[in-house]
Order: sequence, then C-alpha cells, then structure tokens
Amino acid sequence: MLLDTASLYFRAYFGVPDSVRAPDGTPVNAVRGLLEFITRLVQDHHPDDLVACWDNDWRPQWRVDLIPSYKAHRVAVETAAGPDEEETPDTLAPQVPVIAAVLDALGIARVGADGYEADDVIGTLTARASGPVDIVTGDRDLFQLVDDARGRRVLYPLKGVGSLQLTDEAWLRERYGVDGPGYVDLALLRGDPSDGLPGVPGIGEKTAAKLLDAFGDLAGIMAAVDDPAARLTPSQRRRLDEARAYVAVAPTVVRVASDVALPAFDPALPTEPRDPAALEELAARWGLGGALQRLLTTLRR
Repeated sequence: MLLDTASLYFRAYFGVPDSVRAPDGTPVNAVRGLLEFITRLVQDHHPDDLVACWDNDWRPQWRVDLIPSYKAHRVAVETAAGPDEEETPDTLAPQVPVIAAVLDALGIARVGADGYEADDVIGTLTARASGPVDIVTGDRDLFQLVDDARGRRVLYPLKGVGSLQLTDEAWLRERYGVDGPGYVDLALLRGDPSDGLPGVPGIGEKTAAKLLDAFGDLAGIMAAVDDPAARLTPSQRRRLDEARAYVAVAPTVVRVASDVALPAFDPALPTEPRDPAALEELAARWGLGGALQRLLTTLRR
C-alpha cells in the first residue's frame, strides 16, 4: 500500500475540525486525522507493506522547464537554492514536520527523492512491485497507474476517510472511456487547472475521450491532424495543430516517473514502534491520544 501522504494530510486537515489541538493550543487536526486514516486503511485492507510517499519537491524544475505554468499558482515563496515553498494553510504547515516525526518514530517507511514528487515515488515503487499494489490518493493523476492484470488499483477518498472509491480499469472505462495509460493522454488534452496544465483549448474531457476512442491514443490523434481524410472538425484540427508544442512536452510532465533512485528502506508494516521513547514524547507534546493508540493497537494485531 502506497500513500500519497500530502494528498491525505491535506484531506485530513480539511476534514477534521481545527478545534482538535495539542495541550499548548496548536492545531493537530491533520496529524490526528492522518493517523486515523492509516488505522482505517490497515484495518480494512491488511497491507503487508505500507509506504508513506513524500514530496521532496512538489514542483520539480524539470517539469517547470517544460511547462512553466506547472503548479505556478500554488507557489507561495520562490526559493533560489531549492524547491519553491508551496502555498499551505497557516495552521497546516507546522503540522507537516510533526507528521514526519510521528511516522518515523512509528517505523512506517517514509520515502521521498530529491527533485521528484510523491507521485514519482509511487510510480517507481509500483513499477518495482512484484505483487498487488493499492495506491491511496486524492489525486486523479495517479489513475494512470491502474492495471488490472498486475493488480494495481487506486483507492480514492470520496468523503473523509470512511468512503473510498475503488478505481480499477472497469471504473476508468465507464467514467472516462480509457484505461490507466490512456488517462495520461486524456489528462493532458483536457488540462488540469489545479496543476496549472493548460490543456488544448476547446478540448474538454468529453471531447478528449471521444478523440481517444476514435484514434486510439495521443499519437493517433496528432497523426489525424495531418490526415485530411481523418474525421476531425475544422476547429479540432486547428486547435490541435496550434497546440503541437504543448502536446510534445506534456506527456513527460503528466506521466509519473517510474525509475527514480530511492534510498534504502524497509516497507514492512511495523508491529511495534521503531522508537518508543520518541513516540511517547511526541504523543505527550502534541496530544495525539486516542488516535495514536488506535493505530498502535491495529498495528499489533
């Protein structure tokens, strides 16, 4: 089981009231919400391995070089020497180091790679896996990794942590008319304002799906642009032709990496904390109480 950790703690932050606070009054709603989420996932799905995938760089420069608008609207502070600082709610940002410390003390593998997003870590670990993989994320971009033959599926939170959409190939085909790899082509044609991906103007989701159904994939669509006999409307042909520069680089930006060099780590789900003393101190300082105890009880089963 691979967690898109930032996606999940953002959801926990907005799903758990900020009245959930540490003894000193600091909000810990994201911390406790994420712990409850992990408890529920372990109880319901019984993973052998669990990896909290981390954004060492939420906006990699190599993606920005190809599409400068990539996540540009989410930059809070530009940083010359490293990743730009992402716009994050004031009461969430201080909770992120606490989340990292708690996961580390628990012994839940937390894995990131400099210059890459958590999505790329997930893509790499999915490619390496020899057995089934459950990817837990609120980011539709990872639908591209769905593969029934290899047992790859996405668990997508619909509401809070109790309702997960099981995303497999049948669901993707019913909803979008594509399989996992086809989702990359659909996403880049449609665009995604939340990631600053412009898409092809005038080509929305339904039109993109129809074009992919008619021509197979992005390469087939672009070949049709050059084929006067291909059944494209004049507007579609013109818009796709004008978007050639974008279409040439967008697949590299949208497709998650699958060959990232990762540090050594132990993915096995822990049954006991790696650092009990540190965990006890964190629990007392941040008032993690029942949320942490429920997770520990679940891990020991």
